Amino acid sequence: MKRRVTLGVTALAAIAVSAIPGSATAATGGDRGNAVTAATGGDRGHSDHWGVITRNTIGSPVAALRNGPYGSFGVQGPSARPPYGRGSLGIEVADDSTSLTPPSEKVDFGNEVDFFGDPVLGLNQVGFHVFQTNENISYGGPRNLPGIKFEIDPNLTAAPATNYSTMVWMPGPSPVTNRWSPYLDATTTGDWFLTGNAGNVTGCNQTTMCTFQQLKTALNDGGEQPIIYTAAVSKGRDHMWIGAVDGLRINNTVYDFEAHGVKTRRAN
Repeated sequence: MKRRVTLGVTALAAIAVSAIPGSATAATGGDRGNAVTAATGGDRGHSDHWGVITRNTIGSPVAALRNGPYGSFGVQGPSARPPYGRGSLGIEVADDSTSLTPPSEKVDFGNEVDFFGDPVLGLNQVGFHVFQTNENISYGGPRNLPGIKFEIDPNLTAAPATNYSTMVWMPGPSPVTNRWSPYLDATTTGDWFLTGNAGNVTGCNQTTMCTFQQLKTALNDGGEQPIIYTAAVSKGRDHMWIGAVDGLRINNTVYDFEAHGVKTRRAN
């Protein structure tokens, strides 16, 4: 395996509530590091190590574990409340609040510990639920949404010196607004790309994005397998967005964002 490099992105201020610690006693679904405590039916536990990734955060955005949101007003039924439990990950980013270029903010709420060293090609299920508003669409269009990011070592045969890239999922439009969406499946919807030289080598970059399967095929180039550094929900640097995410799924584990911490559940 190529030597891993220290990632050096300078972070500014961020307002966040991080996940509370929890003990881990039994691995879930064979996912490395995604451990749960024995709870109701062995199905729920706490997941450590979630919070704002400071070196990847710019400006003074909010990524806070919170209750709700419930609504919007007049909305009833399952879509009026978070899909799991009572809480979610609230996100707020501004589009013009820094002296940098571009002037917009950015926040990554993620985990720098539990996924480190896991195989990228072992990712089979990825996605989340989102609370999208019509206001957010007015700020940046129907695809103005948070995404999912994996910092990785791409281990490309054609680029052996490239030890770092970010694997980014950009969702398609949410099918509903002013309420909680159904599950948005990142393996079958939206677009993926790699940042930096890895994107140029594979052809999966911000200009020519790929499907999930196309990206995995491009990374599976016959050499050493790509590995994960971190996983995160991310927003920015682009348009203002105020909303929430819940039920982040990575393989067989669903991460339930609650005001008092991050819980893990087995995916159905």
